Amino acid sequence: MPVRDSDTRRIAVAWLILSLISLLTAGVFSLLLVLARTPVVQGLIPLLDFFHIALVVHVTLSVLIWLLSMSAVSWTLSTTTDKPRWDRLSFALAALGTAIIIACPFAGAGKPLMNNYVPILQHGLFYGGLTLFVLGILSHLTRTLVSRQRLGDQLSGTTALQTGMVISALLSGIAIIAVFASWLGLPADIDGQIYFEFLFWGGGHIVQFSYTLLMMIAWVVLASASGCRFELTPRLTLVFLVFLALPVITVPFLYLAHDISSTGHRIAFTELMKYGGLSCLPLGLAVAASLWRAETPQGESRYLRAALVSSLGLFAVGGILGFMIVGLDIVIPAHYHGATVGVTIAFMGLTYYLLPRLGFGELPEKMATWQPYLYGGGQLLHIIGLAWSGGYGVQRKTAGAAQGLEGLGQTAGMGLMGLGGLVSVIGGLLFLVVAYRSMSRRDKS
Repeated sequence: MPVRDSDTRRIAVAWLILSLISLLTAGVFSLLLVLARTPVVQGLIPLLDFFHIALVVHVTLSVLIWLLSMSAVSWTLSTTTDKPRWDRLSFALAALGTAIIIACPFAGAGKPLMNNYVPILQHGLFYGGLTLFVLGILSHLTRTLVSRQRLGDQLSGTTALQTGMVISALLSGIAIIAVFASWLGLPADIDGQIYFEFLFWGGGHIVQFSYTLLMMIAWVVLASASGCRFELTPRLTLVFLVFLALPVITVPFLYLAHDISSTGHRIAFTELMKYGGLSCLPLGLAVAASLWRAETPQGESRYLRAALVSSLGLFAVGGILGFMIVGLDIVIPAHYHGATVGVTIAFMGLTYYLLPRLGFGELPEKMATWQPYLYGGGQLLHIIGLAWSGGYGVQRKTAGAAQGLEGLGQTAGMGLMGLGGLVSVIGGLLFLVVAYRSMSRRDKS
């Protein structure tokens, strides 16, 4: 993943900083969420009225803004021409939108709606911030498609990965188009949470393929850079990346087959994610196999390998839990925390890989090596606790007494969830410390 020139470096750094700010702020809100759901502690701190507002902002920052901003970093590295004015406009829109979303809870925005993918605060300020951010992302992915790397006769590993990044930009664009199509197709007589549930349902499922594809690219980079025996040819790697994206070609047929507000629409996209997501197995298994007889990591390879192993493990657990969902309990957040955090750790590892190559200083090796294990281990405890309590029927998106923790099993499961959540918050903050330590030692040459 070469950095082409100084203009590419500047815009990649800008998007990277935006992603780090969003993750830092999401971590602050996640701490409030964990405290609001942890037995004993929840009764000592008056957070319950703030719980759902904090949850909306946390999810928006950690699932939408962090992941799409890191996607924008990758898209920047796939371009072949400089368009600095276009880059500045795209970034300015996204940064302004992010700042507005962060400020919303402190500017009187309320009335949270806990719909999936992009939960909403029913306030003009939140709508405006979200719109600006999406416009910035749409502008940047369009610039990526216009300036994409062309495939030549000699396909290199770099070109294969850059083409995969362009495909992820295309998938993100399709997700935005799907949201627009849902908006056009929704009946005028529905509103509130059900309206936004259907509005984001199709696009929310589609963009997961973009995230997963970029995670796979990050895995390949981390495996190769940490001494793993990754032996796929560039051509086969690209074939597997294309294969991962192929399920999305069914999307137009899904929209034609079902009304936007129908149960069939919901089930169709759930099945697309559940079974279409298996398309990541060929490349994922190839990366996992590369760990077999891999060289013992030294120096930079240590923390890159730690990120790779942690991401692989969490994503696999999240995928398995996805096939265990049978109702509306908290097995659902256990599943998506595993899958989403698997992507997040891959992006953290990619950040570690990119920081020195973007002109920043060396990373603190021991701290950077422990961080993925601490963050991933905490999240593993977190999702085990959620899945455990979900087996007892504890419902999702509740806090305090509303959780109905009546038995030892339910309470123990949520206690484990709280412990894991706190450990993962520490791990997330440690990632930001590592990034700050590197960025504060910027190479002046």
